[in-house]
Amino acid sequence: MSKGKQIAISFVSGLIFAIGLVLGGMTQPSKVVGFLDFFGGAWDPSLAFVMGGAILFHAPAYFLFVRRHPNPGRFSLPTKSEITLPLVGGSVLFGIGWGLGGFCPGPGLASIPTFGVEALTFVGSMSAGMLLHHVLTRKPAAESQPAKPSPSGAHPTPAD
Repeated sequence: MSKGKQIAISFVSGLIFAIGLVLGGMTQPSKVVGFLDFFGGAWDPSLAFVMGGAILFHAPAYFLFVRRHPNPGRFSLPTKSEITLPLVGGSVLFGIGWGLGGFCPGPGLASIPTFGVEALTFVGSMSAGMLLHHVLTRKPAAESQPAKPSPSGAHPTPAD
């Protein structure tokens, strides 16, 4: 598949995802905070239906198209299964950000066109955090390893 087609498919997929987030209410911080407020008396379970609908679609699609595909190496799937400190730390930061701001990365990015102060503050803070992580975890050039092609040739993976 040509690079142009890959970009077009990625763009359309992202657009459909963003529209789904908007229609599902995931870009409304008050709705998200209401969903996360289990004990405050104002719990709003509607986002559970949004997430449930996504799972109901994704689970069979994953089984049919990825697990049963004749060439499963064609898909870039994570191979790590251990629970590490960075994984737990990132999960905690994600939860804190979602609970305090009412945004997670997808809905935050989908909210940029509204030019809302909350969305722009969240995305700016998220971008600064990503840049800080990149700077703090960057390996010197001598330690970094060249990428090797994946089995499918689609995306390079770090050398073993």
